[in-house]
Amino acid sequence: MKRKVRLGLVLAFVAASFVTSFAAEAKKDAVWSTKTFEGLELRSLGPGFMSGRIADVAIHPEDENLWYVAVGSGGVWKTVNAGVTFTPVFDDQSSYSIGCVTVDPSNPHRVWVGTGENVGGRHVGYGDGIYVSHDGGKNWANKGLKESEHISRIVVHPENPDVVWVAAQGPLWSKGGERGVYKTTDGGESWKRTLGDDAWVGATEIVIDPRDPNRLYAASWQRHRTVASYMGGGPGTGLHRSVDGGETWELLSEGLPESRMGKIGLAISPQQPDVLYAAIELDRRKGAVYRSADRGSTWSKMSEAVAGGTGPHYYQELYASPHAFDRLYLAGVRMQVSDDGGKTFRRVKEVYKHSDNHALAFRPSDPDYLLMGSDGGLYESFDLAENWRFMENLPVTQFYKLALDDAEPFYNIYGGTQDNSTEGGPSRTDNVQGIQNSDWRVVLDWDGHQPATEPGNPDILYAERQEGFLSRVDLTTGEVVHVQPQAGEGEDHERFNWDAPILVSPHKPTRLYFASQRVWRSDDRGDSWRAVSGDLTRDQDRFELPIMGATQSWDNAWDVLAMSNYNTITSLAESPMQEGLLWAGTDDGRLHVTTDGGENWRLIEAGDLPGVPDTAFVNDIKASLYEAQTVFVALDNHKYGDYTPYLLKSTDNGKSWKSIRGDLPDRTLVWRVVQDHERRELLFAGTEFGIYFTVDGGTRWLRLKGGVPTISFRDLAIQRREDDLVGASFGRGFYVLDDIAPLREVSVEQLEQPATLFGTRKAWWYVPRSALGFDPGKGDQGASHFLAPNPPFGSVFTYYLKEDLKTAKATRQETEKTAVEEKTAVAFPGWDAVEAEHREPQPKIWLTVRDAAGEIVRRVEGPTKKGFHRVAWDLRYPRPKAMLQVEPPPPMWGLPPRGLMVAPGTFTVTLTRQVGGEVTELSEPRTFEVVPLREGALKGADPQQVAQFWRELESGYRLFTAMQVDLKGQLAKTKRMADVLAWSQANPQLEMRYHELRGRLHTLDARLNGSRARQEPGEKVKPTINARLFSVQLGVERSTYGPTPTIRKSLEIAQREIGELHGEVEQVARDVEAFGRALVDAGAPWLEGGELPQP
Repeated sequence: MKRKVRLGLVLAFVAASFVTSFAAEAKKDAVWSTKTFEGLELRSLGPGFMSGRIADVAIHPEDENLWYVAVGSGGVWKTVNAGVTFTPVFDDQSSYSIGCVTVDPSNPHRVWVGTGENVGGRHVGYGDGIYVSHDGGKNWANKGLKESEHISRIVVHPENPDVVWVAAQGPLWSKGGERGVYKTTDGGESWKRTLGDDAWVGATEIVIDPRDPNRLYAASWQRHRTVASYMGGGPGTGLHRSVDGGETWELLSEGLPESRMGKIGLAISPQQPDVLYAAIELDRRKGAVYRSADRGSTWSKMSEAVAGGTGPHYYQELYASPHAFDRLYLAGVRMQVSDDGGKTFRRVKEVYKHSDNHALAFRPSDPDYLLMGSDGGLYESFDLAENWRFMENLPVTQFYKLALDDAEPFYNIYGGTQDNSTEGGPSRTDNVQGIQNSDWRVVLDWDGHQPATEPGNPDILYAERQEGFLSRVDLTTGEVVHVQPQAGEGEDHERFNWDAPILVSPHKPTRLYFASQRVWRSDDRGDSWRAVSGDLTRDQDRFELPIMGATQSWDNAWDVLAMSNYNTITSLAESPMQEGLLWAGTDDGRLHVTTDGGENWRLIEAGDLPGVPDTAFVNDIKASLYEAQTVFVALDNHKYGDYTPYLLKSTDNGKSWKSIRGDLPDRTLVWRVVQDHERRELLFAGTEFGIYFTVDGGTRWLRLKGGVPTISFRDLAIQRREDDLVGASFGRGFYVLDDIAPLREVSVEQLEQPATLFGTRKAWWYVPRSALGFDPGKGDQGASHFLAPNPPFGSVFTYYLKEDLKTAKATRQETEKTAVEEKTAVAFPGWDAVEAEHREPQPKIWLTVRDAAGEIVRRVEGPTKKGFHRVAWDLRYPRPKAMLQVEPPPPMWGLPPRGLMVAPGTFTVTLTRQVGGEVTELSEPRTFEVVPLREGALKGADPQQVAQFWRELESGYRLFTAMQVDLKGQLAKTKRMADVLAWSQANPQLEMRYHELRGRLHTLDARLNGSRARQEPGEKVKPTINARLFSVQLGVERSTYGPTPTIRKSLEIAQREIGELHGEVEQVARDVEAFGRALVDAGAPWLEGGELPQP
């Protein structure tokens, strides 16, 4: 009784907490929690054909086939087979942006990872410190430096693994944080900064003398990026030497530049460690390579080589070859190599390889081997860069924005990427394999940015390169027309953002809006444009704005070439409810709204929004799908070092605002907000660390974690016809949540119910085609072949369980565990209870499918754990073939035995619980449709007739295989009877009867399956029932065309022969039983499977 009272109090407390608190991660067992919804898994589409930015690569010191790959914004990946397959090993950590990875030289199972990308680029993720794994990446622990944000190098003492040095660049967008060289002597439990400062000076490189681990060299780096500009150098940048294990540092200066140096790449010669090399960024994107032959005491300028392209801040890694003295590799837009210590450089041959290199690794055993990481992924060469092999199975593309078309039957997804073009591919395919890299294509080159599609016309795509180079792509021909608006005669240049916004009007599909510092409109798909606003920005001179806390001299490491223009429009929206009601947001903290198509604009300063700083960057504006006066705005201030999520809503055209951030976590930027088109309170937010949703308009948010790593989602969109949510991640490609409709039904009250079965969308009726063969998987392409999954074939059912289904034993064990924890007595449950536990079957969940007549078609088993689940029915009936007591192993190829498909039509599904032998209906029936996907080139039979023939074939198989199994059993039993007969007192007549019985069985077997003697050497036999049924199956199982006359005739013959044999098989079975009784009567031992002897 006390126990019941205690449980009641606990349940009451939980219920009260549930009503009053909806924090996203409030309590492990809370019903309204991220954990509850993990069963709604998103599909990862990749693709892998263009990959993404690689920050660092570490090769295992004892196994050259084992690598760790640090992806700039895609986590850490591991391969144990030299890239044949890769496994992500960092997905569950709280950072996705990676700067470096290091394998402990004295214990290769220990791996260190520095989070936060190691470049000074305009679009980089920030980290939360340093991590270590002691088991090769299976488990990780954060070891501090959480305010460093960007870590570029980790060096582990070669003999003492507790001693580690870290080069922390520190925050990019603001001063402070943890920056400089840090050292630990206790394996990361505590850290001490020995170089750097509290303001702007961090460290970007450390190298260690292989002869003396107390001798270290470090490159400090002073830099600051703002939304307006970038300065990559200052008086704090320099080269330093330590001879006491990094406790103190000496500034090296003799022979080095006296200007304010920028980013420095540093390397030490493996052959002659007194020799050092430094690639140094100088004023305004210039640079030089220096060499020291006396441990850094003096330096000589060797050349003016520098990493170009995006700028030294983006590359500048320097590598000394372990195989050739004075051979250097300088990472840049093209990898440069020098064979004379930096005097002269030449480009590495990079034919059929992506540019923008960041990482290089060597194999000690092979002087011709190079492993190189670039913006386009990972490559290896076995002939010293003459040829390259691309790793097409690393799906780590960084997508900025996406667009969805309305192509039939499956829509396409297009996305603009960081340095990997604009890509497009299918949301799913109709083949059995899934989505391959070959299903994707590049539709526009350079960096890709926001694309757009024309409703009703999937052959037209708008795509853009960086800084507003807008194109219209005719997807039927592949032709590209440049349609960027141009400044008029005498006007200044247009300032387009790096990721300029484009909008297709919801009121007219051929009308476009585009933006620079002003808003442009086209009514002819971009052929001509007119400005509908003036300059809506602050129109400032970026070089007059403060950087590093003050305005700066011209003679500095300025670099604004490969960054966005400033004072630009970054987001556009038009109300679907009111034509001409337009919104524009800028990168300098301004919103504007017009209700007359641009004749008049009203300014709203970001600082006038509640809680929003006046510098906030407008990431996204979304006009409500329901009310013209309502608008949602996502802003962020991370380019001022503020990572607060800013998400607001106005219901009066921006006159007043309220925050709908709700309980979104701190330090979680909001990039995108999307409103559902059927439930107005259902919103989705693409954030720096995942996708969140709310069903109450923004008070309570939950993260969608099913199937998704920790990753940034820069864009989201809903494909309305299919109800799919598609996310563009910045480092792991595209993700799709198929069918968001259950989230429209979900509510707090509904989750308090024991179980819920949600609505089911229509299922496509078709036969999946072959791409690599008719079996699922990669065919003969090898393990490295990249495949992304289609949605499960058939109808997908979504249901929710409030609690796990448990056996009585599991319930008792939980009660006893609680008692032990509470230090109370555990009572013996009693023998009856133990016996009942022993007999009790495992609980089950069943989804029962019925046709329009109410007949059960199939029962599908589902998971019994609490939370959301999705289970697919493959539109097939149960297997018709007989089952054995002990089933054989699954076939090496082909599919396991299964039924054929139902006919298209209307079906219902119900949710049933089976616990302790009791069956309980948990839901009302849900109705759904099965619909044909397509018609073939040749008109076939009516689908109902096709399905009816399938049923006839199944009926034939059911009878035939039952006869087959029964006959096989009788043969086995009579074979054993020969031994029993030897132990009997039988007369010779019983022997003759036995051999006659065996002969009949063999004759029947030959009529069913053919002559065993002929089959043994492979000789053909007369057509058997088995052969005829197999021929019919081949004729119809991969087609909805229907049976040909030849196939119908074959089934008729098989059915007639089955009917003829059926009685004979039944009779011979009875005769075997009678013979068994005769054996017992003759004094033979009883044989298993026979009738029990009479007392």
